[in-house]
Amino acid sequence: MLATLPRASLSRRRFLVGSSALAVGAGLAGPSLVRPALAQARQPSDAAWRHLADKLSGPVLRADSFDLAQIARPNNLRYVGNLPDGIALCRSAEDVATAIGWCRENNNFPLIVQSAGHSYAGYSMRKGGLMINLLLMRASSLGDGTVTVAGGMRNQDLYGLLEPKNLAITHGRCPTVGAAGFLLGGGIGFNMRAHGLACDQLAASEIVTADGKVRTLNPQATDLDGDLYWASRGGGGGNFGINTSFTLKTFPAEALTVFELTWTAATRDPARVAAELIPALEEAPIELALGTRMSLGAPHPVHDKHRRVTINLIGQLRGSPKRLDDLLARAYAVEKPQQHMIWGDAPYWAAQKLLEEAGLPGYFQERSVFVGPKRAKEATLATFHHLLQWPGTSVGADLRFFQTGGAMNETEPKATAFVHRKTEWIMDVGLNWSATDSRLSVDANRIWQDRFYADLRRFSTGGAYQNFIDPSLTDWRAAYYGENLKRLEDIKKRADPERVFNFPQAI
Repeated sequence: MLATLPRASLSRRRFLVGSSALAVGAGLAGPSLVRPALAQARQPSDAAWRHLADKLSGPVLRADSFDLAQIARPNNLRYVGNLPDGIALCRSAEDVATAIGWCRENNNFPLIVQSAGHSYAGYSMRKGGLMINLLLMRASSLGDGTVTVAGGMRNQDLYGLLEPKNLAITHGRCPTVGAAGFLLGGGIGFNMRAHGLACDQLAASEIVTADGKVRTLNPQATDLDGDLYWASRGGGGGNFGINTSFTLKTFPAEALTVFELTWTAATRDPARVAAELIPALEEAPIELALGTRMSLGAPHPVHDKHRRVTINLIGQLRGSPKRLDDLLARAYAVEKPQQHMIWGDAPYWAAQKLLEEAGLPGYFQERSVFVGPKRAKEATLATFHHLLQWPGTSVGADLRFFQTGGAMNETEPKATAFVHRKTEWIMDVGLNWSATDSRLSVDANRIWQDRFYADLRRFSTGGAYQNFIDPSLTDWRAAYYGENLKRLEDIKKRADPERVFNFPQAI
């Protein structure tokens, strides 16, 4: 049982009428702005809002008296204007159940769920309605080979818990990502080839379903609870209910070699280098626990005088720096990286800090494909020309590679909701821009990205990574869930027949 965080000394009613104290206390204070309430056809009365505030142990914030952007700011700034009418900051699963019930009692007032706010497509945001926010639910505990975290835990807090005990799970690079969304969508990371996906390590979860029931999910659960446990291992966040805790199996954190290698714009033939790196990494023995992420950076049409693609390769492996050199010898034979950082026998969590990505808020769109064995090299060479045709923004664009395979592929596609088990890479066309880029420029870049993506899909399994959620996908159901879609749809009908949990790409 998770211990809940202590209740705030300030009254719930004080938050209801408006206060900036919470933002300051949580380190989230920004400009003090008062936003008008957004019009809603089914807007609950003031008395109903007060009733919600009185029933919750956490505060309720309303748009007409509090700048909700201080709490609900998205990571993708394309959706910064999508603010609800109110936010229920829940402290427990019971609070979550109460908030769901309140929405249903008030003419099915729309709700949205936010655990940590990193939905690529802004699906943890909405205009109007109630946001059920798990920001205050960050309790945790360590058991015998397991770690249990509340639904609002962020990766950085989870890492801080595991590091002193020299334990690890499969985890990502961005410390501010929420554990809930990361786990529910599968959970890729440098450890997945050695230890499987994060969702493969899920031993139990607690979920609040649309009927307000708090359910315990584990491998022994039967009927709907058993199906929800299966669905929580890759079925995507926010589809079936609100997961309020997770218990994960851990493994020892071992010393590793970590590295960052860069082939700069001075590289004479980056396409050949990339073409040799891909098979070299694919053929590396699994016992090396090799995990990598590679990026082919598009040259800026104005600012890059060489007009050559750059290559950045980061990762970790069990072995010496010399072993890494041996693995990459065929790529080095084409050209060695001009810049390199290699740290051998590095303490695990110190090494992970070198591989972290800040994940700061920005404007972006990502379009991913899963690529099967022996297709990535061909796909790269066939689509490389798109990188040289990038029209340019004030930020950047690239083709990203996340190495899959290994232990991740040892689980059968139907054993968990995460279906993408027979793959070697996720290839992802990434595009970033800023508020200073014109609409005309962004539109031209999006056309470029879509053409690049369409060309890349010819080499894919047909799958796309559900945690890189893509609002442009028209066949997202099949792309995210493949042969597991029918079972997921059946579970949705049983767990949420009235579609209380709904967003543009909800099952």
